[in-house]
Amino acid sequence: MEVFYYLVFGGLAAVVAALELGKSGKDRVATPTAFNSFKNNYVLVYSLMMSGDWLQGPYVYYLYSQYGFDKGDIGRLFIAGFGSSMLFGTVVGSLADKQGRKRACITYCITYILSCITKHSPQYRILMIGRVLGGIATSLLFSAFESWLVAEHNKRGFDPQWLSITFSKAIFLGNGLVAIVAGLFANLLADNLGFGPVAPFDAAACFLAIGMAIILSSWGENYGDASEGKDLMAQFKVAAKAIASDEKIALLGAIQSLFEGSMYTFVFLWTPALSPNDEEIPHGFIFATFMLSSMLGSSIASRLLARKMKVEGYMQIVFSISAFTLFLPVVTNFIVPPSEKGSSISFGGCLQLLGFCIFESCVGIFWPSIMKMRSQYIPEEARSTIMNFFRIPLNLFVCVVLYNVNAFPITVMFGMCSIFLFIAAILQRRLMVVSDLHRSIKATEMTAEDEPLNP
Repeated sequence: MEVFYYLVFGGLAAVVAALELGKSGKDRVATPTAFNSFKNNYVLVYSLMMSGDWLQGPYVYYLYSQYGFDKGDIGRLFIAGFGSSMLFGTVVGSLADKQGRKRACITYCITYILSCITKHSPQYRILMIGRVLGGIATSLLFSAFESWLVAEHNKRGFDPQWLSITFSKAIFLGNGLVAIVAGLFANLLADNLGFGPVAPFDAAACFLAIGMAIILSSWGENYGDASEGKDLMAQFKVAAKAIASDEKIALLGAIQSLFEGSMYTFVFLWTPALSPNDEEIPHGFIFATFMLSSMLGSSIASRLLARKMKVEGYMQIVFSISAFTLFLPVVTNFIVPPSEKGSSISFGGCLQLLGFCIFESCVGIFWPSIMKMRSQYIPEEARSTIMNFFRIPLNLFVCVVLYNVNAFPITVMFGMCSIFLFIAAILQRRLMVVSDLHRSIKATEMTAEDEPLNP
């Protein structure tokens, strides 16, 4: 493996270690033991849930190919996963608000375990059912757990500012360290120990079962709007009305869809971008480098949130940087000469890899920051429903990209993602303006109420 990869990984590791070890009093918030226990319990469960997800990632495509399916068949399986998340996401989100978020989290575990079991079958129908179950589970993973956390945090009377501490720690571990370890562990099971590509899915099921046991034994139940007689359609109407009547919620949903849509598209594009002429690149090591970059971003986010920096302000910069980094492949395609077929990574590939690491750092900043904004703007009674409404355009976008992945040059796809991220930066600016206006009006009304009446 080239020295370049080690230099990038080592440099990122050194920066992350320096940031974590060099935290000052301003970067740390003193919290009581009760909150620390609550936070640690959630972070443990979230890490187990994410490990169940990350363990599967490196071997999904490879497993399908080992069963003899071609690129088109595999593409349809992936589309089924995103499509089911789009179709069933709002339903399961409403059920989580109505029937309980703890039940929804347990349902996630059961559904994803069943999805893992289907990977033992080489039959296309069974694998398709597994992808549909996986899509439903993904909707629950990215809505039910966060909804439960916010409601339980508020129910226990903790300071709302402390939510950002839990978010940052969960992303740092669950989307960073756990992802790296899961990738290495999956490689150990499948390749080094020779258990084959199904082994990581069995390990994922075990971690999900452990997490479910912790949820059953230590979590309390909480709800959104549990009014008697309110059916799913009524829940949809409440969520749709909240989005339509509050510009802040609509802007937040658009920002989330634009960024996450670009992020998921990047997942499918980074490999051909770094090896357009079949250059030999260490996919697993590069994936670990990306996850380390994400850890760097979450570490930066924890500092920004601890110092009570304005999320709506710094996220404009994050989206702008993201737009620039995903425009790099377009630039390098025109100014850097291509490398020979089958050689090592080109100079243009090196520049893109550095840019992609910066993008992944932006992803690490994005997750706790968007969670913080969602906790501020989305109403509690329909939180899971609204969050899954946000995922409809996201999943639709990814399905369209997957279906037409061979129809457009890769530079066009990256250029499109860059434009979307730039639009997200503009909408983030608008969200800050609207939010500040709302706060000023509210402050004026409170001042007027406090003034004594004229005799």
